[in-house]
Amino acid sequence: MPTVRRTVARLRELGAPVVASDAAGYRYQRDAAFELPGLWFAPAELEALLVLHDAVVDGAERQFLTRTLAPLRDKLESLLSAQGLARTPLRRRVRILRMGGRDPGPWFTRIADAVVARKRLLIDYRGRVRDAESLREVSPQRLVRYRDNWYLDAYCHSRKALRTFAVDRILRADPRARPARNVPEAQLDAHLTRGYGIFAGVATAVAVLRFTAERARWVAEERWHPEQSGAWLVDGRFELRLPYADPRELAADVLHYGPDVEVLAPPELRALVAARLRAAAAQYRAKPRLARVSG
Repeated sequence: MPTVRRTVARLRELGAPVVASDAAGYRYQRDAAFELPGLWFAPAELEALLVLHDAVVDGAERQFLTRTLAPLRDKLESLLSAQGLARTPLRRRVRILRMGGRDPGPWFTRIADAVVARKRLLIDYRGRVRDAESLREVSPQRLVRYRDNWYLDAYCHSRKALRTFAVDRILRADPRARPARNVPEAQLDAHLTRGYGIFAGVATAVAVLRFTAERARWVAEERWHPEQSGAWLVDGRFELRLPYADPRELAADVLHYGPDVEVLAPPELRALVAARLRAAAAQYRAKPRLARVSG
């Protein structure tokens, strides 16, 4: 009997609606909804999930993600409390630093709602390359967080093709009544993840990059592309091969390594990187002249 009483007491601590029955026993209160918490989570796992929650819910997208993930956070907090566990140092000792992230703008929540509800959007978009506005009707497919920025993968009914839009460049987003056109996952992956970085398109070239022995200790362990391959050279240098469709982001990443990398192929990528390096070096041949700041 003591074991039964301890079990009943523990269930009540967890919020279970256990009441005494007429037959000198116990039962659940009628019409009471209750679900046992997932006690299979270890305390460290619960804390890790809360750290992950705090990492995801950040910035201007906070409203949508907080609303969506609030039930999960509440359940995790209640599980820790039910197990009599105090807040561990993990969430106080983990820092998540972001750099280069842009504010996704005021339309993030509306865009996210359209993705979930599978509704079309009419967006006013101003791309960075042409710096010109265009009105597009799109069927949202995915929201992508890439390098601390948000992008919308969508089928553009104006262009009749898949496109990726920077969420922070969407000037307005109005929901449409018509349902979104669903693009198969395989088609999305083939078009939007085969290139390099955020640029879509089927890979059309393979870059061959050779890194110095010093830099190779880092690059050899990095993942630049799902289909990359690498090889160590006898002198300690490292050659990395990876497919790409659009060279812009790849060239920018290569330039980040300066003299520690050489583009071996293809010739077009080598020429592009070399031209950018020459243009950068040209800025340092003369003494800097400080410009007058207006205002």
